[in-house]
Amino acid sequence: MSAPTPHPKRRVLIAGGGLGGIATALALQHKGIDSVVFERAPRLRDGGAGLHIFTNGMLALAALGVADQAAKIAPAQSVCRFATSTGRVIGEYPVGGFVERYGQPTVAISRSHLHGILRDAVAAPIVTGADVTGYTEHAGGVTVHFADGSSEDGDLLVGADGIRSAVRTQLLGPQPPDYTGYIAWRGHAEMTPEEFPPGTFRALFGPGTRFTYYDIAPNVVHWMSVANGPAGGRDEGTPEQTLDMLRARHAGWTAPVGQILDATVASSILRGDVVDRKPDAVWGRGRVTLLGDAAHAISFNIGQGASLALEDALELADRLAAPGVTVAQALRAYEAERQERTRPMQLLAHRIGVMGALQNPAAIWVRDRVMKLGWNRTFQTAEHEHVAYAMRWASDTAADAS
Repeated sequence: MSAPTPHPKRRVLIAGGGLGGIATALALQHKGIDSVVFERAPRLRDGGAGLHIFTNGMLALAALGVADQAAKIAPAQSVCRFATSTGRVIGEYPVGGFVERYGQPTVAISRSHLHGILRDAVAAPIVTGADVTGYTEHAGGVTVHFADGSSEDGDLLVGADGIRSAVRTQLLGPQPPDYTGYIAWRGHAEMTPEEFPPGTFRALFGPGTRFTYYDIAPNVVHWMSVANGPAGGRDEGTPEQTLDMLRARHAGWTAPVGQILDATVASSILRGDVVDRKPDAVWGRGRVTLLGDAAHAISFNIGQGASLALEDALELADRLAAPGVTVAQALRAYEAERQERTRPMQLLAHRIGVMGALQNPAAIWVRDRVMKLGWNRTFQTAEHEHVAYAMRWASDTAADAS
């Protein structure tokens, strides 16, 4: 029997040095495929917001060889609880059981910590101050163009340059992302284990506003306050005045919301309009494809944005490493697989955001009861569709370990 045809030597150009771009470089590295990452910022960094990484994301990190490093920092969760602003429980996800069933926990971690862990594992060159403005495809590959007039050649281009991706703009047009109608304020509180039990996750629903909190490192609690409002606004005054506004918004909410806000470092508060996109039928053409938010921008409502980007990276590397396939064949196969995976999750996250933004008391009453009645089925579906999917990489992880 003849040996399988090895994959041809390829050089992958990656636009974007965020989580998705760095994870892609690492996934390709595991497959022996060369890459180079281009980041427009003058130095490589990622934001300090908190990330909720479900077990599928940890399985992806394990396949990338960095789950243990993340687990050293990221508190593991046992139960994710959803409730009203008064504390009445709507439903719970007993995510602690995922460890026994799938081998990895559900955790929370700061984006900057996770970004650093991935970055430290990547051997590929990462070029900062490289603002991608477009690309030219030709018979032998792709040329990426930069704002300073320079260019770089490769065999294919991955647009992992975020929700306002320059690669996406050339590929699909300049459509802006969709504003969801609500705004998120994010911040960090400094709390001891006695004040905030490690591994806690709560999402609280009020009329037209929400408050979610979880710890992302020892003594560090990440929180998010969400409220309806017009796009493009900004907070007037000092960070302390913004914090006072949030205290007033959530006055009377169940503990420990007040305590978290009182322990918040005012300078850590960030405000941002929440945007997403409807699923796209096309992610790429020829030797060009999209990944992460550039391909499937999703709101925070199901906590899967980062995990989906990690999965994208692994699937893309698998397809490019397959023997006997052309670049175009590998990219279209990757897109078909990932579109089927991400499309329903984009839609689900958007629907949950719409439900969370309800302000009418009668509509809220119906929402809370419908959610409570269907919770067990919802959790079983989430486990199957969100978590079990990523077990496809578990065998690769076990083989690497042996």
